[in-house]
Amino acid sequence: QVQLVESGGGLVQAGGSLRLSCVVSGSIFSLNVMGWYRQAPGKQRELVASITRDGSRTYADSVKGRFTISRDNAKKMVYLQMNSLKPEDTAVYYCKADKVVAIATLVGMDYWGKGTLVTVSS
Repeated sequence: QVQLVESGGGLVQAGGSLRLSCVVSGSIFSLNVMGWYRQAPGKQRELVASITRDGSRTYADSVKGRFTISRDNAKKMVYLQMNSLKPEDTAVYYCKADKVVAIATLVGMDYWGKGTLVTVSS
C-alpha cells in the first residue's frame, strides 16, 4: 500500500519559519507530480505549491516569494519551506502525490496524507 505522512507543523509566531516534510512509503513504480495543499477552517482546500519529478515548480499567488517546495526522489520525500509566515497561513497542510503507480496495482491514483496543522499567531 502507498502512504503519505506529513510532519513539521506546529505553532509559530508571525514572521517565523517552518519546514514541512512528507515521505511516501510503499512499492512504487512511478512517482510524478507532488504538491502541498492547505485547508483553513470554513474554507475550501487550496493548492499551495506543486513540483514535478524534474523540479518544475508552481505556487499560489498568496505564498509566492515566501514558500519554497522541493523534493528528493531518492528518499521519496517532498518539502515545503515556509518563511515570513502570516496568520492567514494558519491551516491544515496536506501532502499529495498525483497519479502514483503502485507495483501491486499498476493503476495511477492520487494519494493524500492525513495533514499537519500549522498555526501562526499574531
